[in-house]
Amino acid sequence: MNELRIVIVEDEPATARNLSHLLRAADNFIRISANLSSVDESVRWFAANPHNYDLVFMDIRLSDGVSFDIFKNAEILKPVIFVTAYNDYALQAFRNNGIDYVLKPFDEEDISRALRKYRSLTALRDHDGVNAKLVTSQLIDQLTQLTRSYKKSFLIHFREKLIPVEVSKIGWFYTANEVAYACTMDGKQLAVEFTMEQIEQQVDPQLFFRANRQFIINRTAILEANFYFNGRLSVKVKPEAPERILISKARVPLFKAWMNS
Repeated sequence: MNELRIVIVEDEPATARNLSHLLRAADNFIRISANLSSVDESVRWFAANPHNYDLVFMDIRLSDGVSFDIFKNAEILKPVIFVTAYNDYALQAFRNNGIDYVLKPFDEEDISRALRKYRSLTALRDHDGVNAKLVTSQLIDQLTQLTRSYKKSFLIHFREKLIPVEVSKIGWFYTANEVAYACTMDGKQLAVEFTMEQIEQQVDPQLFFRANRQFIINRTAILEANFYFNGRLSVKVKPEAPERILISKARVPLFKAWMNS
């Protein structure tokens, strides 16, 4: 078996040492090419060493930012296994993407499994031309969504006051006459100083769904969805909306998948 050159990107020295130890214990052919502890250091190293490694173990959160920033400033041509403290069911899907993640705190079996996945990917790439860079890019997109920060509250101007309104207490957003409104669960409708497009980017897509151009709805406000003309759905929410909330035929599958998630 050929030597496997590994780069570790981890800002916690004890974790980096433990990972190095477990890697060597799992595979006698492993050599640690570099231990990197920050985004800046990693960008410089990968720029200077584009081919001097085979695999990267990379923590998501580093002392000077998130590891996704490394990919914006340096080209990483080899597979990446992410080291993360995020314990979320959505992470299970990443194991189907050809590369893997290791959840902290990890043990030798976690490392061995990840290495087996890497070797499977390498064999598949050699035979079928799998693009490891593309697979890594797809995983980064998913992890970015998972770790992205969304608004916890909106600061709303109401009767000469600024009122913080928790996003989780907003049943739906609505736009009329080019003004966006937030309707709270207790029925207050408050003007929001953002467009619907800006609101959509700032709220958690696990909690809110863009039903149509006029409405963004909170899943906890949905009472029921009824079949409507031409394959559409009519969604009933509480508090009651000022007009019927319709989901187009094209967006119905997305809505169903969202409600089932």
